[in-house]
Amino acid sequence: MKLYPLESMTLEEAMQLQFRITDLTTKYFSGSEVLSLGDLGVVKGQNKPSFTIKVENVIKDIFGAEKAVLVRGSGTGALREGIQSLVKAQETVLIHDAPVYPTTQTTFENMGIVTVKADFNDEKSLREVLKVNHIDTALIQYTRQKPSDSYEMKNVIRIMKEMNPKMRIITDDNYAVFKVREIGIQSGADLSAFSSFKLLGPEGIGILVGREKYISEVIRKNYSGGGQVQGHEAMAVLRGLVYAPVMIAIQNKVLNETKARLDKGEVHGVRASYIANAQSKVLLVEFEREIAGDVLIEAEKLGAAPHPVGAESRYEFVPMFYRVSGTFRAFDENIEKRMIRINPMRSGADTIIRILKESMETVEGR
Repeated sequence: MKLYPLESMTLEEAMQLQFRITDLTTKYFSGSEVLSLGDLGVVKGQNKPSFTIKVENVIKDIFGAEKAVLVRGSGTGALREGIQSLVKAQETVLIHDAPVYPTTQTTFENMGIVTVKADFNDEKSLREVLKVNHIDTALIQYTRQKPSDSYEMKNVIRIMKEMNPKMRIITDDNYAVFKVREIGIQSGADLSAFSSFKLLGPEGIGILVGREKYISEVIRKNYSGGGQVQGHEAMAVLRGLVYAPVMIAIQNKVLNETKARLDKGEVHGVRASYIANAQSKVLLVEFEREIAGDVLIEAEKLGAAPHPVGAESRYEFVPMFYRVSGTFRAFDENIEKRMIRINPMRSGADTIIRILKESMETVEGR
């Protein structure tokens, strides 16, 4: 199986990003403010808490964007708000020729959006679709939607802008932020949407960054006081952003170490292992026999998480052993019987190897 995982930041790069986020924070907050929970309500003249605005300013500077806004609804909410600011009902949106994330599909259906598909892996095909269709908006998902995906975000955006300089582009950066060196807007897109929950932040808060005219439209549509992200929630988002880069870099290091050890034959009965972005960056472990389901049952008994909470949320620290994603199951209907995916979370390679080995030994000994 040939896979194309996204290239992750190094631990040193992640450390420097942590330092930068902290430095940016000091430019907007006093020391006493950092140690407080933040304000509440619609402050006169700005219609949202002052601390929320300050956190949004830090976030826009992290990514070099014109503006940022925190919204309700987590990553789904951010993407929905972004799409609504770019696209009118029943307009056409260009997407990759791959399964659409279910919550994104719901947004399309609710807005009556017509989608046109192009293979983002094939530059010639992409150019041809843009040539024969009048399309002004595109959605690009950063992480892989199917096993064969190999496209580079920056290259796809470049082609779209070359073919149509007025093309409006929004990127779904969930599962990619702070893993890759540049997210969508840093690669030329107009908006990037992602969840704070996947970056050690609170549940239900989404982040939208990009061009000011589109972000301002989102703010205008969410004028109601009850819809504002409160200061204490914004501060929780910021605290998560500070710690997430290094955490993610360590996680990537553990992935590489675990794969190397499996490839050396440390666990008998493992046929192969792969690193993939499906959707989080994970280790796919393929067994010689069809024992995947039983291994997952035994791994949970040994302390492995059996399912995600927010896919790398602050609640998830034990390694997660769970079934392969729906896109991989669609690729091979039998793959679920012989393959599992593992996300290290905060664990080390020794813990993963131990749980995997003991689980397999229990299943094989029956």
